[in-house]
Amino acid sequence: MSSGGNGPTGDGVGQRLRRFQERFEPLVTRVVLIGIFVTGLIAQFVKPVGEALEGKAFLGGALLSLVGYVLYDAVRELSSSVRVPSRALVNSSQLGGFVSEAFQARRVEISFLGYTGETLYNELYHRLEGLFDNPGPTRSVLVRILVPDFGQPMTVPSRVGDDTDDTRPVDDPAFRLRMIRRCQEYDDILSDLAVRLTAPGKLTVQCEYRCYPGIPRDKICIFNRGQVLHGLYDVSARMRLRESGPEFYDPKGYRTDLNVWSREGTAAAEAAVATWIKHFDDLWFLAKRPDWPQRAAA
Repeated sequence: MSSGGNGPTGDGVGQRLRRFQERFEPLVTRVVLIGIFVTGLIAQFVKPVGEALEGKAFLGGALLSLVGYVLYDAVRELSSSVRVPSRALVNSSQLGGFVSEAFQARRVEISFLGYTGETLYNELYHRLEGLFDNPGPTRSVLVRILVPDFGQPMTVPSRVGDDTDDTRPVDDPAFRLRMIRRCQEYDDILSDLAVRLTAPGKLTVQCEYRCYPGIPRDKICIFNRGQVLHGLYDVSARMRLRESGPEFYDPKGYRTDLNVWSREGTAAAEAAVATWIKHFDDLWFLAKRPDWPQRAAA
């Protein structure tokens, strides 16, 4: 199994250019407008300058540029206050589009915290396989997946109490082992893909699972450290393995709606993205590498 790191990755040339434009465009515009205003005033009251510019309406032009400066600031402030993400809320079934977009970067980093990672795994598997034939701009991939420590007693997932009047969760080691097997399978397949993709030397691919203590409550997806999707599992969701069998508390990740936060949104959105990234990085640092059981013991 490949090991992963915590360092940031590149966001792509397009995103860097957009951030450069957003940072310097207001400054350049203000300088130009103020320059027109100051030049107009000087030309109005300093005769040699006015004659050199051969104009007669310098004061009016200067005042007009000042009005433009004030209006520019007002319009930018209004635009920032009403701007919303292009996709404020998405369903987990729409993760494929975010994965494909992330793989347009030279350095790809995808981080996940949730239940088993199944919804993300299905999208990652096909996208990683596609790198064998068409890597595109991608040169490195880092995938980090955090899942609950199913080796410990849990309230979710768990078995629903047998008493019809008492539906409190009952820890079920056999059901937890079922989740372990599922995560182990995804981990094995992604790690094998990473090794095969890295072997020729053209790409560097790392895929790793780690385990955190607790129940699957939050679902978090982070793409290239610039976009965060966050939602809450329905921890009360139930299912049966067999029609006549017991019920289990088993959240359904594919039904989870996710809020979208992007660094390209408002200042508040950028702060939220930074907070989620730090939260995940801290959890990843504290999480343990899984001690998957041997297949022969199954």
